[in-house]
Amino acid sequence: MAGRARAVSINLTKKRRRKLEQIVRAGSSPQRLVLRARIVLAAAAGAANAAIARGLGCSVAVVRTWRRRFACRGIPGLFDKPRSGRPEVHGPSARLAVLAVATSVPPEGESQWSQRGIAVHLGERGLAISAATAGRVLGEAKVRPHKVRGWLSRADDPAFWARAGQVCRLYLNPPPGTVLISVDEKTGIQAKSRKHPQIPAWPGRDARREFEYVRHGTVSIVAAMNVATGEVIAQRIARNDSQTFIRFLAMLHQMIPPHLRIHLIMDNGSSHTSRATRGWLAAHPRFSVTFTPKHASWLNMIEQWFGVLTRRLLRRGDFTSRDDLEAKITTFTIRYNKNARPCRWSYDADAGHARYLERHPQPEPVPALPEAA
Repeated sequence: MAGRARAVSINLTKKRRRKLEQIVRAGSSPQRLVLRARIVLAAAAGAANAAIARGLGCSVAVVRTWRRRFACRGIPGLFDKPRSGRPEVHGPSARLAVLAVATSVPPEGESQWSQRGIAVHLGERGLAISAATAGRVLGEAKVRPHKVRGWLSRADDPAFWARAGQVCRLYLNPPPGTVLISVDEKTGIQAKSRKHPQIPAWPGRDARREFEYVRHGTVSIVAAMNVATGEVIAQRIARNDSQTFIRFLAMLHQMIPPHLRIHLIMDNGSSHTSRATRGWLAAHPRFSVTFTPKHASWLNMIEQWFGVLTRRLLRRGDFTSRDDLEAKITTFTIRYNKNARPCRWSYDADAGHARYLERHPQPEPVPALPEAA
């Protein structure tokens, strides 16, 4: 009687062993692939086929198959070969038609193409295709008509990077004897209260809240940050106009010791650049101003505090009235100032300017023609 065939010997390099262990650990690995990797690892450890089959809950024939395939083809041998499947109903021209429609202007009265809309549109033009097929074609091409990413076109300002660098240099090297103040307004803060109380979080369950809410109006504030200390002063305003802003500047003038100069960093809002504001600043030479470039409000450091205020209070806060909202903003500001620290500003605008020049190379200057004799 012929003896049984000897099991194929498996020897793993460090690279192959590491790859097999990654397959076993990865949560995204298909279970059939994990089983095959475990078979190979056990075989490399010297286990017999019968012992591997008992330990992994499969047949000896399965162990032999994948042990042999790995020995012949390595890790690629553990993956299933592509199958022919049903022949394609729609060829490349139909796929191109789907993509052409999905990337064209949507029909009148709609803002985007849907899978069903694409199928109907092509059906009216003699190409019968289902909405599911249109969805598969879009998925393969990674075309997503329902998705949109916002972007901001920077104003055509030739001095943009020079002005951005000026702001950054002030943050990095504030002038001696000067209080650097970042100032701006945050308008239209909604005072909303939920109709039903929130259910607090439990272990294993997030907090829950009802979608319905009651509006109680809006509140606007003007705030200023001392860049050197990180401390903030915020004040509720009834209107966002020049007179309101001038009163706030006058308050800063009274609060800050008179021997210190005041340097303001602010955006180009109408209340900041109005004739009345410019006249008041000219009458108070103690103040100097640096404006952030247009479409660059992120350079204004007070925006960092507005972000903290939004995340920690406004986004999930419950406010029964505008006065309640104002009181909670005041309480938040007082608590914030107890542990206030200056922001660590490291951006100097030079790297951004260099990247801009790489993407938008400037034309070479045209040499002047020699003057005629």
